[in-house]
Amino acid sequence: MHLEFRHLRTIRAIHEAGGVGKAADMLNITQSALSHQLKGLEEQCGVELFVRRTKPLRLSSAGMKLLRLAEDVLPRIDALEDEFRALVAGKSGRLHIAIECHACFEWLFPVLDKFRHAWPDVDVDIRPGLAFGALPALVREEVDLVVSSDPEDIPGVTFTPLFDYEPRFVAAATHPLAAKPFVEAEDFRDEVLISYPVDRTRLDVFTGLLTPAKVEPRAIRQVELTAVILLLVASGRGVAVLPDWVLREVRYSSDYVTRPLTEGGMTRRLYAATRAEDTTKPFMAHVLRLARTEPVKLQRG
Repeated sequence: MHLEFRHLRTIRAIHEAGGVGKAADMLNITQSALSHQLKGLEEQCGVELFVRRTKPLRLSSAGMKLLRLAEDVLPRIDALEDEFRALVAGKSGRLHIAIECHACFEWLFPVLDKFRHAWPDVDVDIRPGLAFGALPALVREEVDLVVSSDPEDIPGVTFTPLFDYEPRFVAAATHPLAAKPFVEAEDFRDEVLISYPVDRTRLDVFTGLLTPAKVEPRAIRQVELTAVILLLVASGRGVAVLPDWVLREVRYSSDYVTRPLTEGGMTRRLYAATRAEDTTKPFMAHVLRLARTEPVKLQRG
């Protein structure tokens, strides 16, 4: 079997688009050329890669194996291309970051660790103290990138989608709510909610669940460190709602249970806000690419 990068990009595009026509537009080729390429790829593999007669077009089990390969290989190829382009475009610059997401340190540090190897001459700094004035600071050029879950219409500012995540309920395995397949707003009325020390307008459990339902927990205990939050939860001192990337290490632990918020679960999206003229800078494009791919590895554990 002879696989090419274009084959992997084809599999990923069809999966994301849900059909050959839209995927062809994404890849800037004709639909007939894409269909021909897909047929040739299936002949090489000797198996069907998609389940026909489904809308949207769905990957077969064999197709899912190729998709996982594409998701592993293509970001690394793209990152390498970024690094090569940097040799031509120059490697100096400034990347001062402000975060509006208290738990984002969990994935931001691995991103910056990879970034520094490719861009050793870029001045990198994190400004957590600007958490509540981050976007105005971006406009004033005091910072260069803001991680936020709340995009706004600001002239001259571009919000680039990074990745989706699921805020999940976590409690001790012996907690009464552990017996439920999911939790709802009313379940929090008699609970001590352990959260980060930020305004509730920055907490998913309030903005997405409790505030709309007009439910107030019995008490709120604010804790700075994720590890301490989990320690208190395991000790039965309260419950918490944390992003899925934070819970990667405890979801298989016998000390904890994690449950979706509401029957259908809750999904949020993180964005990177940058000044429009900076978004296409090579080093900025690279860190944005890393911020789209590295956190997904943490989510998968």
